[in-house]
Amino acid sequence: MITTELYNGQGLGNQLFAYVMTRVIATDNGYSFGVAHPEKFKGSSFITLDFGKSVHGGTIPYEGGAPLILPDGITNYFREKRLNHPNGTDIRGYDWGIKNIKDNTKIDGYFQGEDYFLHRKNEIREWLKIQEIILPENLCIINFRGGEYVGGNDLFLDISYWKNAIAYMQSKVEGVQFKIVTDDIKTAKSFFPEYEITHNIAHDYMCIQSAHYLILSNSSFAILPAWLNQNAKIVIAPKYWARHNISDGYWSLSYNMVRGWLYLDTKGGVYDYESCKKEYDEYMVKHKKEFWIGEPEQLPCSLSTTIKQKISKYIPQNIKIFIKKYLY
Repeated sequence: MITTELYNGQGLGNQLFAYVMTRVIATDNGYSFGVAHPEKFKGSSFITLDFGKSVHGGTIPYEGGAPLILPDGITNYFREKRLNHPNGTDIRGYDWGIKNIKDNTKIDGYFQGEDYFLHRKNEIREWLKIQEIILPENLCIINFRGGEYVGGNDLFLDISYWKNAIAYMQSKVEGVQFKIVTDDIKTAKSFFPEYEITHNIAHDYMCIQSAHYLILSNSSFAILPAWLNQNAKIVIAPKYWARHNISDGYWSLSYNMVRGWLYLDTKGGVYDYESCKKEYDEYMVKHKKEFWIGEPEQLPCSLSTTIKQKISKYIPQNIKIFIKKYLY
């Protein structure tokens, strides 16, 4: 059996990637599969998953940590390798050790790259089957991520990204209309006062998987429904994904590039998958000696970074939003 575990600290996107990777490995190798703690699944209201065989036993030191004791009948453990930029950013890419996984293995990781499971796309669409909804053909769904992202200089997308993405969509789609789906209505209203805004995890997920046009945030929540969307004509996402704001060429994560999607940089430049991949490959060749493998607790943290983190805690959220919106 190949198994993984669902954690309270995971968002729905990360739970689904772990689930998909587990089933893909099992299917590719003729193994059975199981998922520990299926009761923690955050999409149960609208996605009915087959969690496979029951998983019992096992002890972990903390959520996502390497097991102290493996589940009953499990004898091996695989953890996707983390690759680190010198600034501490997780820039992991494909860990092809996944191809050599033996039976009776527990896996942990993000597994967000389509090359891991592109060959099983049709099966995945059935595994994650949702109720279909019909949206107007000129409607663009904007997936806005706020919440804990707000105020994070390296992560929270600047208002300029949204303005540039909207302008690009308007230039390509006559009469395009916009609707916001979000985890943070209050912050979304301050960015998009003129558009309809919804916050319902089931409805928002279905909108992303059904829309003809999409503008995505750098959240794992949107990746799979956008990837499985069979209607989408244009999908726009932030170049460099979780380091859109500050990257000089690296991606976080390195496999967050999807064929057929378009990526916007901080100046509004538009890039396809092929140009992003070429630039990324050249960057990695040039800088590969600077990166290292390790877990977060091993990462160096500069004095300046520590000071910035401490100061940021005392800045009110509304001030952070104002700075992001008007002083970019």
